[in-house]
Amino acid sequence: MDSQREYWIKNMVCSRCLKVIKQDLEEIGVEVLSLELGKLSVRITTEIDKKIDLKIAEVLHSNGFEIAKNEEEMIVENIKITLIELVTDLPLHIKEKTSEHLAAELHRDYKMLSKIFSKKENITIEKYFIKLKVERVKELIQLQQHAFSDIAYLLDYSSVNHLSRQFKNVTGLSMTDYKNSQVWERSFLDEII
Repeated sequence: MDSQREYWIKNMVCSRCLKVIKQDLEEIGVEVLSLELGKLSVRITTEIDKKIDLKIAEVLHSNGFEIAKNEEEMIVENIKITLIELVTDLPLHIKEKTSEHLAAELHRDYKMLSKIFSKKENITIEKYFIKLKVERVKELIQLQQHAFSDIAYLLDYSSVNHLSRQFKNVTGLSMTDYKNSQVWERSFLDEII
């Protein structure tokens, strides 16, 4: 008798992650029913070894991922995925506040989301989102295709000054100093906390 099993996966935030995980799971004989950012569904048959959870965990771990162990971890991953998707798709124009967007996307009260996120990650959702946007700014500066004012527009800042202050608070450098130094240290979006 076949059944389906779902796993919530921590740190999975890009489409390349999906391809690698699917390929690695299929190589060990796991039938992937669906795989999306942060969520995996597989078919379990009675013939499959009872150690399937261990095998899946090993594949995920070898690629830098973990299985979320509880609902709070799943909520935190969903928050991260939602915010990373926002900064990936530019221009960033959220018609409502970020808090309202998260509450609507995750179908949860924002106060509860904020409390869980802060408890698990030791940072507020707002500060996390600022760090994500600053990493995206670094990338756009490195590409050298946009003026600072264009970058501010793309990331939905009210002004270049507002963006500049946040950039300096996070990195310790002005955007001009960062651009001129060409020592472009960046972090992967899924590694930011």
